[in-house]
Amino acid sequence: MMEINNLKKTILYDFHIKLNAKIVNFSGFYMPLQYKSSLEEHIHVRNYSGIFDVSHMGKFIIKGKNANKVLQYLTTNDISKIKIGQAQYTCFTNENGGIIDDLIIYYLNNNEYLLIVNSINIEKNKKWIISNKKYELELIDLSQEYSLIAVQGPKSFFYIQKLTSISLNDLPFYHFKIGNICGIKNVLISHTGYTGSIGIEIYVSNKYAKYIWSNILNIGNGNIIPCGISSRDSLRLEMGYRLYGQDISENITPIESGLSWIIDFKKNFISKNFLIKQKKCGVHKKFISFYVDDIKILIPRNGYDIINNNGSKIGVVTSGCYSPIIKKCIGLGYLYEYYHNTFPIFVLIRNKKIPIVEKKLPFIKIK
Repeated sequence: MMEINNLKKTILYDFHIKLNAKIVNFSGFYMPLQYKSSLEEHIHVRNYSGIFDVSHMGKFIIKGKNANKVLQYLTTNDISKIKIGQAQYTCFTNENGGIIDDLIIYYLNNNEYLLIVNSINIEKNKKWIISNKKYELELIDLSQEYSLIAVQGPKSFFYIQKLTSISLNDLPFYHFKIGNICGIKNVLISHTGYTGSIGIEIYVSNKYAKYIWSNILNIGNGNIIPCGISSRDSLRLEMGYRLYGQDISENITPIESGLSWIIDFKKNFISKNFLIKQKKCGVHKKFISFYVDDIKILIPRNGYDIINNNGSKIGVVTSGCYSPIIKKCIGLGYLYEYYHNTFPIFVLIRNKKIPIVEKKLPFIKIK
């Protein structure tokens, strides 16, 4: 493998090499793209369980007597709706409503929160928080000190329960507990994930990550397999989960991207007035989810043109993949202003005008 300067490695990097993973540059990290087959990994997660190294994600502790006030102002969702032991999906926006980052906030203790942010935005987020805080606040960046292991799939609770004293079946979605796993104390285990399947995420100090990873693979005895970012991407796409840098960015607002449900206009926050105006007057982009109406495997890739019947460009694809569950090629994208009600629409793939059909998310129903 050719070395790429300045890329970081997670603490589990050597394990990926031993497992013969194909390694790629992802958000500035050496990350496993796949181990054997991304298609097999995808199907295995939907039917059994898979383990993902997502330690590249940013991890901030925000604490202080004004932590709640600062986060209320910086994020669009209402943080007062969650209690200690709960998590919330939200986003940072700039003054024009553009999404600086989407993130998950965990309410750890009184005046203390854990923020999980996208790795590509770690430094940008720190600067944004510091430059916009109105009160005293302590920000601790644990991104390089803690690992994040995700176990996803319908069998994940069954196997992980053998390793932890936490009752996983009593852990509702977007809730977490801090307890024992593999004999390691004070580990945060949350019922969250990026696949849509049942699963957990484990936040642990780097010094214990290899031990926990190995224990999970051993207890799974082949029913839990290592999975890379390729299957993680196709799994999240089946649910319509947005990916920062593709489906959302600083040039796209949460309203335009179909994420209005994480905006609470009853509170004050950055860009509130702009987003209220956009909600009343309409958006410049329309988020769409669709499948390709063709029997061949023609995948709509990021950047592909969406066109009308006359061949004029009316939008763009932001994400696309083949779904092995519904056996169709699926995608996310945007239609530009004035084309929101255009029909029929097509995606241009290899200079071919391929019909697409809009489909309400998610693409699949998880049992």
